[in-house]
Amino acid sequence: MTFFENLRYNINRVLKEDPSAESKLMVLLTFPHIKALNYHYFAHKLYLRGWHLLARMISTRARRKTGIEIHPGAKIGRGLFIDHGMGVVIGETAEIGNDVTIFHGVTLGGTKFDPIKRHPTVKDNVMIGAGAKLLGNITIGNNVKIAANVVVKTDVPDNAIVYDHRPLIKT
Repeated sequence: MTFFENLRYNINRVLKEDPSAESKLMVLLTFPHIKALNYHYFAHKLYLRGWHLLARMISTRARRKTGIEIHPGAKIGRGLFIDHGMGVVIGETAEIGNDVTIFHGVTLGGTKFDPIKRHPTVKDNVMIGAGAKLLGNITIGNNVKIAANVVVKTDVPDNAIVYDHRPLIKT
């Protein structure tokens, strides 16, 4: 997906999901996660080409401007919606699928300092509540809902609801 196709998709997703979004121009100019994702798009391209210092400089600027920290190594699918955004941290080896919603204060963090896959993989159509912490090399399945302020350190299967440290499987 090109930069502009991705941007168009992300803006349309916000218009569909957020009742406070009144126009495409409003979303483009005032929603911090759109700015953060635009910065990340370019930082990630540079990171993949080995320009790690420049990529980190761009991601640092994005963090200062938006309050959202996305490591340039993170892999992000289309339609990520970070509602309110402040305090979100997405680590280097994190992978986020399509149409994921993250609320403020969420961390997709590591539990080790080894240069290995150490951050979560979040599949498609996941909702992560405010203040939730997803830690380590875990996988969050498709269509999962994670409640606010939950710490998740184990894999979560598809279609589950996590309201404390244990997933509740929907039947």
